[in-house]
Amino acid sequence: MSTILITGAARGIGQAAAELFLSHAHQVIAIDRLWQGSTLADHSALQRIDFDLQDISAIKPLIDGLPAIDTLVNNAGVLYVPPHDQFPPEQRREIIAVNLEAPAELIEAVLPTMKKKQSGRIINVASVAAFTGHPDLWYGITKAGILNMTKAYARFLGQDGILVNAVAPGPTKTDMYEQLPQSRKDAVMASVYSGRACLPSEVAESIYWLGSDSPAYVNGATIDVNDGSYPR
Repeated sequence: MSTILITGAARGIGQAAAELFLSHAHQVIAIDRLWQGSTLADHSALQRIDFDLQDISAIKPLIDGLPAIDTLVNNAGVLYVPPHDQFPPEQRREIIAVNLEAPAELIEAVLPTMKKKQSGRIINVASVAAFTGHPDLWYGITKAGILNMTKAYARFLGQDGILVNAVAPGPTKTDMYEQLPQSRKDAVMASVYSGRACLPSEVAESIYWLGSDSPAYVNGATIDVNDGSYPR
């Protein structure tokens, strides 16, 4: 039985990942700042934590007070959709903090125990937004940064037996996707091979594989869970 830490676990992909790990008898520590309305069911192996990842300086003390983490899933993300030249500074700062700075800080916080055990798995949730000039400027920038971070940490930690990989979902039926204008949904769905949005559970299956069963030689990789949906 492993201990899994999942951020943004109150809904969407994070919730689906938490449920999948729990169904396989793992201990799950679920972090989110918006638990109201979550349908993640209580479970004897589940610990919920109400925490705002914008509080970067509080991340290490938080992790130090938890059991040793075997698998970290950096899933939490923020998306805003104003035009690039009208982006409020406070939204830009929030996106950078939650999408980019917090994942790096979480990785650093879990490393001491992973290095001591010479094992551990880290999965970063990116997006197809990382691969092209994206309409939501700062979201695309941070998701591209997550992929670079994934490769960098995989290189840093390979000798320590720690695997660092990413998943890059396409349009997925989450609250984040639902906030997009219909024109944006139509545009991205035009390139999806199956003509439908991804289910959070489908992304969760990829996260679970990387977090538990993938071969040790899968490191620094990004799994595209997008069905052809690269933005154009």
